[in-house]
Amino acid sequence: MTLTIPFDNSYARLPGAFYARQSPEPVRAPRLVALNDDLARVLGISPGDAQDMAQVFAGNTLPDGAEPLAQLYSGHQFGNYNPQLGDGRAVLLGEVVGTDGIRRDIQLKGSGRTPFSRQGDGRAWLGPVLREYVVSEAMHALGIPTTRALAAVETGEVVLREGPMPGAVLTRVAQSHLRVGTFQVFAARGQIADLRRLTDYAIERHYPEAIGPMGLLRAVRDAQAELIAQWMAVGFIHGVMNTDNCAISGETIDYGPCAFMDSYHPNTVYSSIDRMGRYAYSNQPEIAVWNLAQLATALIQQIEDKQAAVEEATEIVHAMPELMQQHWLRRFRAKIGLTTEEDGDRALISDLLTRMAQNQADFTNTFRALGSDAARDQFTDPAAFDGWAEGWRARLTREADPAAVMHAANPAFIPRNHRVEQMIQAAVQGDYAPFHRLNAVLARPYDDQPDAADLMRPPAQDEVVHATFCGT
Repeated sequence: MTLTIPFDNSYARLPGAFYARQSPEPVRAPRLVALNDDLARVLGISPGDAQDMAQVFAGNTLPDGAEPLAQLYSGHQFGNYNPQLGDGRAVLLGEVVGTDGIRRDIQLKGSGRTPFSRQGDGRAWLGPVLREYVVSEAMHALGIPTTRALAAVETGEVVLREGPMPGAVLTRVAQSHLRVGTFQVFAARGQIADLRRLTDYAIERHYPEAIGPMGLLRAVRDAQAELIAQWMAVGFIHGVMNTDNCAISGETIDYGPCAFMDSYHPNTVYSSIDRMGRYAYSNQPEIAVWNLAQLATALIQQIEDKQAAVEEATEIVHAMPELMQQHWLRRFRAKIGLTTEEDGDRALISDLLTRMAQNQADFTNTFRALGSDAARDQFTDPAAFDGWAEGWRARLTREADPAAVMHAANPAFIPRNHRVEQMIQAAVQGDYAPFHRLNAVLARPYDDQPDAADLMRPPAQDEVVHATFCGT
């Protein structure tokens, strides 16, 4: 049975200035590693046999209706503007309107050189492909907006990074791949007609209720404010929040040097390239505001009354920190079992976090264990927890069912860095059992799974992952 994908492509109908027509580069010996059956059903994809799917998801065979292209964008990378980036190792095959009525992109990542590759080889090695598959699907199961993984394929070819690595291709699905940097490139070039067309397209695709450029800015702000609060609530660190990695749709995109914290500390950084801590855990809300300001600057270029536009955009952007704080407080209230609001709640939460940082408490396990003696065991000095818990327990007496609230807000399982690294090393040796096990357990992050208790364990001293890498 031949693989069929019901393409309905809208981005390919935009002018040629938005992309470069580009087919994937074939690979030598594709082999299907994983297919996300649940996502395939949502997309209305009828799978073929394993070899047919390997050929399609490696880029060797183009299914009917595909219109492959590499998208153009620019972006600020660690605060410095790069005037042209674009899909340097990815090809958008096309779009599908799923059985749920949502339009999504289907993109091959690691599919070879494009006109935007610069000096890169356009390929990906197996490690980052499996990392993105596991982490993006884990984020989806946690209820956090994200790109998703449809398939992973070995290429049968070698990719040179710090040494020879097995090559792979990820099939990534997103509500779109429009980024802040997509708007920046047209604004910077003075291509105002294209900027207007892009704005209209983004509104129609993502926020049909929005009116004009400032309506789009407000909608993106709201989506990003909620997203960042969700990241913070599970201890997620994106690692490279450049404007080209900030999706207009409000989805988490580009899982390069990302990580979930083990021991809590607000200044935690994992990315090997973030030497100044720009994208540390606690800085993510501030960077989200900075990125929104760059979008505002781009959108303003198409508005005739610049002064009025600047005033309105400033008001929209300046409202974002308080909006994120509201989302943050609501989520962290739930994490300690609160559904009602009292004036002292923020101080109560902040006190717990301060004590966790001082006592090397595991972020995920501490919150999951609240209400049991296991929570105090996460602290190097359990008395530090006891000192906080007295006031917290008094606060809980005014709640109806705090245990149920905490259970629903605090996952038991996250893709811990050392388990992801162990999974990658096993896969490189041909053993995919850890990969499949991680996916199965992380699909139910809020469930008690006694057989998977080892995946809840923080890393031993010799297992700690100190740095993560983008893998390009």
